[in-house]
Amino acid sequence: MMDYEKFRFQRLEPDTPIDNFECVDSDLNDFLREEAKAYQAELLSVTYLVYYDGQLAAYFSLLNDLVRLEETEKRVRNRINRKIPFAKQRNHYAAVKLGRLAVDRHFAHQGIGEMILKVIPTMFLPRNKTGCRFLTVDALATATAFYEQKGCFRFFTEQDEGDDTRLMYFDLKDFG
Repeated sequence: MMDYEKFRFQRLEPDTPIDNFECVDSDLNDFLREEAKAYQAELLSVTYLVYYDGQLAAYFSLLNDLVRLEETEKRVRNRINRKIPFAKQRNHYAAVKLGRLAVDRHFAHQGIGEMILKVIPTMFLPRNKTGCRFLTVDALATATAFYEQKGCFRFFTEQDEGDDTRLMYFDLKDFG
């Protein structure tokens, strides 16, 4: 069992060493090593490093997003809008996107990914700084069960079923 007091979250900085991170997905390794700092410098995303007992155990990247309802089927609009008072309902809502989430292979299957999914909403609640309602993710088809079970994400639509990635969302108002 992991001792949660040994976790430390740190925003990626230009001089932060990251070479020792190795997850099972080479694309996620490459993003952290070769792209994350540039994305951050261009204000396109922010990457957070997760350390356990001083070792880099995981990382995740966040960026702004927009949930657009005008292009979706009526039942999707209704499902999302039913929780919002009628006078406040819109065709689009501010969101934050979980762009990347990776766990180092030495820390895999120990609950770190699930813990990260529980920490992210706390970055926006209880004092929501920008009026952000949803957390979204373009989940790899192989990871959708993880986001459904561990993070309580829901599929945005069924139209992307069978695709390599699926758009999923979590209503921050449900966090508690």
